[in-house]
Order: sequence, then structure tokens, then C-alpha cells
Amino acid sequence: MNPADQEKTAFITPRGTYCYRVMPFGLKNAGATYQRMVTKMFGPMLGKTVEVYIDDMLVKSLREEDHIADLLQVFNILRRDNLRLNASKCTFGVGSGKFLGHIVSRRGIEANPDQIAALINLAEPRNIKQVQRLTGMIAALGRFISRSADKCKPFFRLLGKRSRFEWDEECSVAFQAIKAYLSTPPCLSIPNPGEPLFLYLAVSDHAVSAVLVRESTQDQRPVFFVSKTMDEAELRYLPLEKAALALLYAAKKLPHYFQSSTVTVLSDLPLKMLLQRSDFTGRITRWGVYLGSLGVEYKPRTAIKGQVLAEFLAEFQYDPSNPTLFNPAQTDFNSDKVEWKLFVDGASNSKGSGAGIVLISPEGLVLEQAVRLKFSASNNEAEYEAMLIGLRTAKKLGAGNLQIFCDSQLVANQISGEYQARDDRMSAYLTVARTLLSEFDSTHVAQIGREHNSHADVLAKLATALESDMQRTVCIETLEQPSFQDQEVSVCSVNVRPSWMDPLLGYIRDNRLPEDKKEARMIKQKAPRFWVSEEGQLYRRSFTGPYLLCVHPDKVKDFLFEIHEGICGSHTGGRSLAHRALSQGYWWPYMQADALKYVQECDKCQRFAPMIHQPARELNPLSSPWPFAQWGLDIVGPLPRAPGNKKFLITATDYFTKWIEAEPLSNIRDVDTKRFLWKSIITRFGKRFISGRALSHDSAYHGLSSRITAEISNKVVLSGIKRKLEAAKGKWVEELPSVLWTYRTTVRRSTNETPFALAFGVEAVIPLEIGMPTIRTTEFTVQTNEERLGKDLDLVEEKRNLAVVRLAAYQQQMRREHNKNVKPRTFRAGDLVLRKVMANTRRPNDGKLGPNWEGPYKVLSQTGHGAYRLEDLDGKPIPRPWNTCNLRKYFF
Repeated sequence: MNPADQEKTAFITPRGTYCYRVMPFGLKNAGATYQRMVTKMFGPMLGKTVEVYIDDMLVKSLREEDHIADLLQVFNILRRDNLRLNASKCTFGVGSGKFLGHIVSRRGIEANPDQIAALINLAEPRNIKQVQRLTGMIAALGRFISRSADKCKPFFRLLGKRSRFEWDEECSVAFQAIKAYLSTPPCLSIPNPGEPLFLYLAVSDHAVSAVLVRESTQDQRPVFFVSKTMDEAELRYLPLEKAALALLYAAKKLPHYFQSSTVTVLSDLPLKMLLQRSDFTGRITRWGVYLGSLGVEYKPRTAIKGQVLAEFLAEFQYDPSNPTLFNPAQTDFNSDKVEWKLFVDGASNSKGSGAGIVLISPEGLVLEQAVRLKFSASNNEAEYEAMLIGLRTAKKLGAGNLQIFCDSQLVANQISGEYQARDDRMSAYLTVARTLLSEFDSTHVAQIGREHNSHADVLAKLATALESDMQRTVCIETLEQPSFQDQEVSVCSVNVRPSWMDPLLGYIRDNRLPEDKKEARMIKQKAPRFWVSEEGQLYRRSFTGPYLLCVHPDKVKDFLFEIHEGICGSHTGGRSLAHRALSQGYWWPYMQADALKYVQECDKCQRFAPMIHQPARELNPLSSPWPFAQWGLDIVGPLPRAPGNKKFLITATDYFTKWIEAEPLSNIRDVDTKRFLWKSIITRFGKRFISGRALSHDSAYHGLSSRITAEISNKVVLSGIKRKLEAAKGKWVEELPSVLWTYRTTVRRSTNETPFALAFGVEAVIPLEIGMPTIRTTEFTVQTNEERLGKDLDLVEEKRNLAVVRLAAYQQQMRREHNKNVKPRTFRAGDLVLRKVMANTRRPNDGKLGPNWEGPYKVLSQTGHGAYRLEDLDGKPIPRPWNTCNLRKYFF
């Protein structure tokens, strides 16, 4: 035990309190912990020479001379990990032994004699509890009992009854039959790894069963018996579906065998056709996909080798009134000797024409088909169409001998040769019918009365009904033109490259697999989800029901162009484009990735893409070392026209004190800017101006980093002007001084000081203090004012140092919040980029319908933190560097 957990296992005794130093089996997680330990100890040997389950350990050897060496290896591991064995519970050097409740020997796996003896010595049940005990004992031995669900049918009937318990003669017979069967139980064989296995299926009126066997040249030995009682819904399945249900149950019950070995189903039933047929959807499709992923193969049933298997298959009795399945022991399934039955009928009325087909297999499986004819046809022509469709269906299902029944005297006698076909259309139908009939080994066409052909007659009339006349859901096919007319096909010479579709087409049509075993296994797993039409088109089953046409890789680009940019396209996004292709009935591998890539490279989608508001680089705030050492300039406008034709505002913000200077302008000219700088800044606030009276430009159209202070100042000034103005917007020039004074005498959050105090060392006296005097104004004297001002100037350095610290903390917080949303966009020299369309570059006539991006331009170099120099495609450089936030990569 872990020393920290030992006290949790404490227990009280008369002599004191004790705790375990090693883990006892009484703890809840002891079993799982012990299993993990022994699995780790014997890891490389498990499944080879050692089998361990909790405290049951089995050392096995294929050859007697190797057993001592295998035991020595196990003992060394036990000694190394300080594990002891109970000698009284150990047995060495035996040919068989009990492991996990079964007797394991070189012959195979046998049932536990103690369990069998307990069941054989059991008295007849007298109440429901005892019946439940009986069925539980049988379930424990289920893998050894052939068709256990059939043998236990009387017991299950008792458990299902809610009335009084009654043990009748049938129950006694079944009870004695179980005892007799278990008196000589079968020995189950153990397959070798990778050995091919075979599966036999059996279906009765209420249960499905299967047996997994391994085959040798002499006999077939069972590996596992499975059986299942069908529920109420499963009882209504068609006979062939019940056989598929038996296969599915066996696959889910024994997945370790199906996944490790190739399992071949030996049955004369057309299971492969059922599970891969395109007409089915829903559960049949799900079953086919699941079984296909396991690589299940299908072969006709061969001769039975072994008494146990013969009993498994021969116990079925054929009931004509309930043809759930044929009797394998009594029926010969050579398709050349059995007969299929085809009932056909045609109908024509004012609502349209239709054909009804009923095909019955030798096993009693009934396939029905209703076809609506989209062209004008008489009753006899509709009868011919029904016969042609039925003949093609029967041929696909492998019918060799066919009996055909129809209620049209004309059609039956024309095919038999008693009547001549004088009409051109009837002659064409007769030619096609005789061609199809010649493909069968033997056929017989007979005329029957309408009362004997009611099933096909109902289907034919159903196909002619309008949709509003249908009272139940029926799948009705449509036929666009008469069957004797050749389809017009346009042929052109194309060079088609090999694609992912070729192996699937080869396997589905010709049962041809690649030589590589791994690739062949993948093709087998994928094939159940695909279907090939008569025209050779590959379709894929979708999870929503409809079939999806597979698009060849050479046609994907043209297909995407049509649905994205064509007459039916509206430049939707990549995900929407892929979903639209699916909804229209098309599919190909990696279609979503292809759609995303196509949209990413679409020129119009890139030019009209939304503006990118997410920051592209980290914030780089600037700070000034002392007051009025560095200024940020900006021009605001145009504003409402004011007296003197003033409509622009030039502002300058000191980076240290946040002092603002502003002046209204009528025009944006370099002369006006120079005059503003000389008059409002240089001659008022010191000698230095950005290290030597030089201008430092930001990258074009970027509102962050060095320009963030100027932008925020402009925002505050404009906000103040808006609030002070009412209807007369042209008076903004008159309100500008009061707004600037308010800003200069208000504490700024970044420095926790007013710009006036940081600039001049003292707080300004505002007009309010004159009307409502404060202590500072009431105690003001001229004699002491100079002395107080001097003391304030002596302390201004400390105030400015504290402001620097606060400003740095504020910028750090602002940078941290800003950088949370940064999505970096970097470019390299030679990359093509698009540039954001600005207000001065947007074409006036575009309005809201204009593009958001222009270009492309080529990146020349990176000039600074997130700024790039560009040139157009003709090699002409673009003035000034451009910031990353105004650029996006161009794909082509």
C-alpha cells in the first residue's frame, strides 16, 4: 500500500487498531489494481505463453519440451516482483485445466462439468423464479449450445406470460432435450491467429442463430455458437433480412474473431446482393457498411463436414404457411435447377401509365416494384414495360429459370409466337423482350386471370395514381422513355487520369482487388458505401438517405466554378460551398478542403472580403522622457463650415503631459502646418522637437502605436465640442478654447495628473474658483505667491517622475489587454498582398457595392514593426510604408 493510503484501510480489533501494508482484496479497487499490476508484469508474454485474469493464471506451451522454460520465465518474474503462489491451488504439467470457468485442453475449450452437472441434476421448475434460474444457467453455457434460443423457446414463453405459471408437456420435452444435449456437449476449437474462419447461419420462426467454425481437410470444428430471440419488430422482417440479422448479431457478438481473421459466410442466400444493393436504405445500408468494414466475404454453402454442424443446419423444418426460410438440408440450391416467378401488369388511365412487378425467389422472398411511366403508353405497352423491367431485375439477381405470368392475352401470345406484332411500337417491344428472354436458361410465359395477378395489378395502379391519392409511403420509380428506344449519348475523346474511383469500380463491377493486401482490405471496407449504376457511374450512400454522385478529380475544379461563380453561384463561403455540393447530390473525398481552398483563391471573394478588425500586431506604445519633447500631430475634418471658412482642425498632443494645442484651418496646406508648429509649439514649449527638428512619419493609415495618443485626444476634443453645440454646428470654432481648457485642467487616467500641472508645476485656477472661492484663492497674497510657486517648482520633478511610473503601468495594462486579441499577420518579400480601400481611394460611384480591398501589390521589404514597402505588379513603388492592419495576403 502507498504509505499515505495505509491509514485509510484501518480496522479495529480488541487488541488495537491496525492497517494494511499490502493491498487486500476487500478494497473496492483491489481487483482492477491487481489486474493492472499483473498485466504490467507479464506484458510481453500475455497471449503467447501466459493468460492472466485477476488471480487466475495459466501458463501454456505448444510443445511439452518448452513448458519447463516457460515456467522458469514466469517464476523469475514472480520472484523479481516478490509475488507468491499458493501451492495448494497450483497444478503443473497437465494437459488440461480449468480457467475462467471452462476446461481448456489441447483439444479445445469444453464446458465446465460442474455447471453441466448442476443443470442435469436440476428438477423441473415450479415457479417463475426457478425458470429464470434455468435460463440463466443455459445462458452461461450458451457458447456450447447449438441454437440455444430455439431450444429455450418454451421457457421464454413462460417468462413472457403475465398469467398463471403453467409448466406443460412442451416445456418438459424442451427441458429433457437440453439435458440430453448437454450430456455430450461439443468441444469448441481454438483458431490460430489469422486463420480463415467460416460462418453458418440459421433462422427459425422466432430466433436467429449462427455458428463460427474452422475448417480442415478432414472436418469442420465449431468455434462459437450464438443465438438470439427476435423481438416483435424483427419478427416482421423479410426472410432474407432475418438471415442478415443473424450475420449482424454474430459480428457484434464476436468482433474479436471478425477483426482478427477473415470470416466467410457460407450460405446460398443472396446476402452479398442484399447488403450491397442500391435499392435499400436505412438499416440494410447500416448493416452493409458495418459488415463491410469487417471485411466479411460470402461464398455458397459447401458440403458439411461434422455431425455437430449437420445438426445445426438440419434442425429447420420448412413451413409452407410461414416461409421464413428454406430447409437447407432438403433443398438443392443450384440456381440452374430452381425456378423464379415473375408477375407483371400494366395500367393506363387518364392520370398516367404505370407498371407493377412482383418477383418471387425460390426461397419465397418477395420483391415488389412500382414504376411510373413519364410517357404516353397503352395498357399493352405498359404490360411490356413491366415485363422488361422484371426481366432485367431477375437477371441481376441471378435467376436462371423463370416463370412469367401476365394477364394480357396479346402480350403473352405475341411472345409465345401465336400472335403477330403488326404495330411498330409493339414490334419494337417484342424484339427487346425476346432478346432479354434469350439470356435466361429457360423461360415460360403464361397468361393468368386478373384475379390471380392482383398483387402486380395493385402496384401498377398505384404507379398511375396522383400523389394526393396515395395513402401510404411507397417508393415508386419513374421511366422517362420507352425501353425500346436507345438513349442518345454524346461521345467525346478525353484523357482521364487514374483516380481514387478506379479501385472501387474495379472491385464492385469485376470483383478485382489491388495486389497490395492493405489497400485491398481498405477497398473491401469502403465498398459497401458505394454503388455503381447501369451507366457505370459511381455513387456513394449518404447518411441522410439519397445517393451522392462521385465527382472525378479532373472535374472538381470545373464543378466548383459552376456552383460558386456560375449562373447558380453567389460566391458563398467554403463550408457553405461544400454543404451545397452535398445537398445537390455530389460527393468526392476532401470536398470541404477543396471548397475552402477554391474560395480562398477566388479573386472576387478576396477583393470583397470583410474588413479585418482584429489587430495584426502587438501594441507598441511610445513614451516621452520629459514634457514637450515629443508631439503627435493629426488633422481632423472636414467639420461643419465655420466663420472664416474654417472646416479643419489641426491638433498636437504632447506624449508626456497630454497637453493639447489645436487650431482651426480652412485648408490643409504645408504652409498652414508649419505656421501652426512654429507659433503654437516651438516658440512656446522649448527648443527640442523630435530630436533635431525633423518629422517622423507613421506607416500609412494606422491608428495604433505612436498615433494612439493623438487619436484619443482628438476623440476627447470632438466629444466635448459635440456636447457643447446644439443646432448651430458652425460655432465649433468659438467653443474650441473652452473645450481645450477643460481638457488641460482635467486629471488624465494615464498619469493621474492634469496636463496643466505636469506642464507648469501647479494646478490652474479655473473660473469657478473666482465665483465660489476656495481656500487657495481666499488666502492668496501677492507677497507669498512667489515663494509658494518656487516650492511647487522644486517639487514638480518628483511629480513628473511619479507620472512616468503611472504612465508606464497604464501603457503596460493597455498593451496586455490589446495583445489578447492580436492575430499576427506577417509577410515576406515577394508575397502578393491586397490593400484596404481607403476613403480617398474609393471610387465615388461604387458606394456600398464597391470592393473592400484593392491590388494585388508585391511586398518589397519590411521597414519597421509591422510596416511594409509595396510596389504594384508593374514594378512601380507605392509611396510610404503600409501597416499590416491594412494588408491581407492574396492567394492565386
